[in-house]
Amino acid sequence: QVQLVESGGGLVQAGDSLRLSCAASGRTFSVYTMGWFRQAPGKDREFVAAISRNWITDLLDSVKGRFTISRVNAKNTVYLQMDSLKPEDTAVYYCAAGGITTRSSAGYAYWGQGTQVTVSS
Repeated sequence: QVQLVESGGGLVQAGDSLRLSCAASGRTFSVYTMGWFRQAPGKDREFVAAISRNWITDLLDSVKGRFTISRVNAKNTVYLQMDSLKPEDTAVYYCAAGGITTRSSAGYAYWGQGTQVTVSS
């Protein structure tokens, strides 16, 4: 069992930066692929980024060059650094843990409660 708690969301202006954090419980954090998803009002949940246990990263095309995913296994934490934020990045952002690196939400067994990110124009 893994429990995930996100933090770092907020209201910012276009062009600003935010860093989301996701703290995980348990001793096996390092074996999981960690992912970030987002869901805007009226839209489906969307893959944003993932980092595997072997540090391989995958990013949604629309956030490449602006977002960076990283992990610190010693802290059981995964981060999503978001720069040059745009209004279309507005969503609830969810952290997830899974056994394989995939863009499908079905590949992740554990989910956090989400943190709101709002980007004003």
